[in-house]
Amino acid sequence: MRRWRRRFPARPPLPPDLFDELCPSSLLPFRFGDKWAPLVLACLEGGPRRFSELRVPLHRVTAKVLTQSLRRMERDGLVVRTVHADLKRGVEYALSPLGRSMLEPLAVACAWATEHWDELLDARERHTSP
Repeated sequence: MRRWRRRFPARPPLPPDLFDELCPSSLLPFRFGDKWAPLVLACLEGGPRRFSELRVPLHRVTAKVLTQSLRRMERDGLVVRTVHADLKRGVEYALSPLGRSMLEPLAVACAWATEHWDELLDARERHTSP
């Protein structure tokens, strides 16, 4: 059996623990598109990714919800979806120039959430406790 050769540049895989449960983006009091959009933006920062590659660090997101998020981001012009004729490559998602312009404000927002982590958690705890 003939081995399939990659026709696109090799990329390091996305680590499964890229976003742990203590990721500052989970505390942001506002959203960049939807709940998962900031995480998708971060995943695509290093270049195009296939859906299956995105699923590794975004394992807490169902395939259906990730698909919906990607479609919204594509509709809003943040992500470009490319369908390749080569079935082995399938579909890839990449940041558009508009999506790439979101990386800096997202980094600032995550830094803010990190700086105010304890205050945000305390406020949420006060709100939910009787």
